[in-house]
Amino acid sequence: MIDLARDTPSTSLLRLGGQPIALTAAALLLLIAGVTSIAIWRAYTGAAPESDRMVASRQLQARAAQASEQLVEKTKGLEATQQESIDQLQVVQDQLLTMKRLLAAQQADTKRLSDQVATLNESIDGLRQSFASARATEVETPSVTRRKPARHRVQTSARKRSRG
Repeated sequence: MIDLARDTPSTSLLRLGGQPIALTAAALLLLIAGVTSIAIWRAYTGAAPESDRMVASRQLQARAAQASEQLVEKTKGLEATQQESIDQLQVVQDQLLTMKRLLAAQQADTKRLSDQVATLNESIDGLRQSFASARATEVETPSVTRRKPARHRVQTSARKRSRG
């Protein structure tokens, strides 16, 4: 057996479907009640979310502008500091080059003086050797010194006495 009651739609759906104007009117009334309650709530609290959002966005813009200005100032400060560091580094490099030149000149003078001292030492050694060889020659060959006769000595000393 087939149940015919199941094939027919339910009676409550038929009633609502049969009066669409009543359903639309109820939805419209709910919508109007919601809008009215929101308007009353805004009027009662005195705060409009749109104005709060505008104030907040303006504050954010002001903070962003201030942060941007601070960044610009800090960037300029860093640029100045960097330029000062570059200038100081250049001065130090110039001083280093000057010191290298002075050191090279001093080393050249030191080498020149060292060579002169070595030459002088060689000359002194040569003189010592020649002096030593001359002395050795004198010692080997006794020098013959002639003594003046005693008579000559006496006469010379007598002349000295008579003058004095």
